[in-house]
Amino acid sequence: MKLPLPPLPTALQPKPKRPSEEEQVKPVEQVKEAGISAVDWVDERTSLSGAARWVMFRKIPKGTNWFYTLGSATMFAFLSQAVTGVVLAMYYDPSVTNAYESARHITNDVFLGEFVRGMHKWGATVMVILIFLHMARTFFFGAYKYPRELNWIIGVALVILTFVMALTGYLLPFDQRSYWATIVANNITASGPLVGPYLADFLRAGPEFGATTLSRFYSIHMLLVPGIIIALIGAHLYLVAKLGTTAPPWLKANGDAPRDLEDRV
Repeated sequence: MKLPLPPLPTALQPKPKRPSEEEQVKPVEQVKEAGISAVDWVDERTSLSGAARWVMFRKIPKGTNWFYTLGSATMFAFLSQAVTGVVLAMYYDPSVTNAYESARHITNDVFLGEFVRGMHKWGATVMVILIFLHMARTFFFGAYKYPRELNWIIGVALVILTFVMALTGYLLPFDQRSYWATIVANNITASGPLVGPYLADFLRAGPEFGATTLSRFYSIHMLLVPGIIIALIGAHLYLVAKLGTTAPPWLKANGDAPRDLEDRV
């Protein structure tokens, strides 16, 4: 049995604090409490915390590894392209007479312009590589099978749209290399069966490569394709959260993977 400590003499006991000397809340704590109150206020009216828990707190299969991060890496590459593209659009002039000069101005005169343009240029290559690696992982892991066929179709559409983004963005500097490379790519498109000639006319904004072609490519690159990509990424992430991810094939071969859909999600 543990005996209580003897009481301290009155002379040694700490004096009680006066009301004016009460411990005050630190500014950092006040900011933290204000932030929590603001988040609670928003969540009480939108119930977003439930959706966030549904997306983030879900079961994942045994054997999940770094290969499963290729999809997230591709999405963040797209976000990087979106941010750097918005910055470049603030200085770019999509006209035949000023396009090349505005691109040169971004590289040579704008603060960190060469850095941002380099990020956008090489980020496009990185995004293409990552999306192919992600599709390869999905195929070899068998993640395109039931019940994830629709997600596979959305992924294929995202690959095609990524190529369209790369093609339409290649013309925007409007130098000799991008000009003639785009003409070659457009002629290849025109040689396609049935819809090829109509698609080429749509991209050229007419029967011939002219001044309106650049503005057509710019609007497709900046507005049309990114909007479709964002919508498809949203659908893609919803299906991933709803259906879950598949276990690696080597676990399935050993019979360690869950057999029914409920265990997968």
